[in-house]
Amino acid sequence: MLSWLIRRVLMLVPVFLAVSVVIFSILHFIPGDPIDNLLKPGSSPTARAEMEVRYGLDRPLPVQYGIWLSKVVRGDLGTAIVARRPVADLIAQALPHSLRLGGLALLFSSLFGVVLGVVAALNRGRWPDRVIMGGVLLGSTMPSFWLGLILMLAFSVWLGWFPVSGARGWSSLVLPVLTIGLGGTALITRITRVAMIEASGRDFVTLLHAKGLSPLRIQLRHVLRHALIPVVTILALRIGWILGGAVTVEVVFARPGLGTLLIKSLSQHDYPVVQACLLMLAMAVMLGTLLGDILQAAMDPRVRAALS
Repeated sequence: MLSWLIRRVLMLVPVFLAVSVVIFSILHFIPGDPIDNLLKPGSSPTARAEMEVRYGLDRPLPVQYGIWLSKVVRGDLGTAIVARRPVADLIAQALPHSLRLGGLALLFSSLFGVVLGVVAALNRGRWPDRVIMGGVLLGSTMPSFWLGLILMLAFSVWLGWFPVSGARGWSSLVLPVLTIGLGGTALITRITRVAMIEASGRDFVTLLHAKGLSPLRIQLRHVLRHALIPVVTILALRIGWILGGAVTVEVVFARPGLGTLLIKSLSQHDYPVVQACLLMLAMAVMLGTLLGDILQAAMDPRVRAALS
């Protein structure tokens, strides 16, 4: 198990390098650069050349990438060109807002998704199952930015229950959490339902029925425990995706966070900040994938036996 874990962690190294190359390359292929936001209108080419030398943008791209990657490995994310502040400070200021939003959305989707999935599985083929799966279909196909606008219109503009935008208190988190969490709820509901139905057909369930245990107890105490193995794996995978999904929602609700910082830096072509934000989101996805594999191995004896 330990050797597998070491190999699994080492596999992230080439993935990290490939992601860093893609992030760095794409940004430099986009027209424009941060110097455009620093120079005054009508500045001379000499002034532009001096600015490029100052920020190292005159060097070949492979050299710039090597310098940037060596600093990142040492924990130095550089200095924002336009904001003129350490990138680490900007990330530290924005990240807690995104983690709070993503964490609450993950908790919401986990609780409601499992509950709805269990109810649907216990009522398979009956009206509760049809209603829940109809809602799952709607929730899984609805874009988050569109859902956010609908919730904002209904509960902020018409009813006035929650703030339209900003991060003023816990009430401002309700609509963004719902916007992110409803999509995840649909996914967890569907997976829980399928896993419950699949686990109900195993031999150990027939044995439990033969022992005289009540069907409800069998489902909630034994079947659900086996069905939660794929659910927990998916939840770990969604850690990174939810943090990435918060980018759009933060912009819709004008909340501070990585999303707002990323969009603002993109508009300014502030390379160090954009690279750091994208790298943070990519690392969240990679670490979530690793956590999902570890949890699956910890919960499923068959996986542990295959790894041993």
